[in-house]
Amino acid sequence: MRDFFEYLRPEKTPALHLNLFRSLTPSVQSVSRPPHHPFHRFWSLFFVFAMTLSFQAAAQSYPSKPVKFVTASIGSPQDVVGRLFAQKLAESWGQPVVVDNRAGAGSLLSIQAVAKAPGDGYTVLVSSTAFAVTPYLYQNLGYDVDRDLVPVVLLATAPNVIVANPSSGIRSLKDVMDRARQGKKLQYGSPGFGTTPQLSAEYLFKVLGKIEITHVPYKGIPPLMQAAMAGEVELASAALPPTVAQIKSGRLIGLAVTSANRNSAIPDVPTIAEAGFTGFEDDSWVGLWVPASTPVMVINRLREEVNKIAAQQDMRDRLRNVGFEVAAGSTESFSALVQKELRKWAKVVKETGAKVE
Repeated sequence: MRDFFEYLRPEKTPALHLNLFRSLTPSVQSVSRPPHHPFHRFWSLFFVFAMTLSFQAAAQSYPSKPVKFVTASIGSPQDVVGRLFAQKLAESWGQPVVVDNRAGAGSLLSIQAVAKAPGDGYTVLVSSTAFAVTPYLYQNLGYDVDRDLVPVVLLATAPNVIVANPSSGIRSLKDVMDRARQGKKLQYGSPGFGTTPQLSAEYLFKVLGKIEITHVPYKGIPPLMQAAMAGEVELASAALPPTVAQIKSGRLIGLAVTSANRNSAIPDVPTIAEAGFTGFEDDSWVGLWVPASTPVMVINRLREEVNKIAAQQDMRDRLRNVGFEVAAGSTESFSALVQKELRKWAKVVKETGAKVE
């Protein structure tokens, strides 16, 4: 009973759960009774009590079957991070955590799949900064970004990086700007239209640098990396993790990372601010979402387990080696980050004129 009354405290009961309660009790709300009718109050409290017991039971037994992590294409930042956490969660829970890749339309297909899934905690979205970009690139989302999904926890962060093919002779962002201003035709590749690497590059080159450069979209990270190393394009903009090995081996030249600070995986690569371009930072991030009808106690259980894993040194080392920094934390802080990023990317999409083609 103590857990029940603790659960009813306003600061312990998220607005989402109250909205869920209201949506599940239309008949109670629509019946006309005096405001303080004792039976009305009794049955309302009884219903909340019964639902609380049900949610507690679900949380305590969660997960009792395999959990599915739905994410974007193989090799994407969310795929890499999702697989690392899926492995650790499976070990901790004793239940499989299966990664389901939904490639195509950026991250839209993966987001749609989870938005339409049952809210039982067994279908979880692993998405990235693309979650905050997608609403401004597609007219028909198929979901409501504010109502159909709720953030659970931030997993990790990593910058994007601008790289050059060694044979291009380009060794810095200054080289890129000088060549473009001399009228030389340059191309840069990205993982596709509307991805954050593309938008970061568009903002850097066209808004901050005010140069003309041609964008060449590829269908994901693997073909982009192959094209950049083969010299099909002089430059590429990508999430840092898939490029770390290539930069360390010298197959690609790191020109600048988009974060405020240098990344420990490639400490010799400067930030875009150090390279002379201030006014824009872009730390890509990866986090978890669930359908909005998911019980709050299940959400809490998932977040707490992720935070335990994030605190493990071997997990931190594995992520750092490929360019990620572990984040984790509270649901509230992640929700605030998502809202901030939605505002930021609305501005970037508008200023760059980016669109899905």
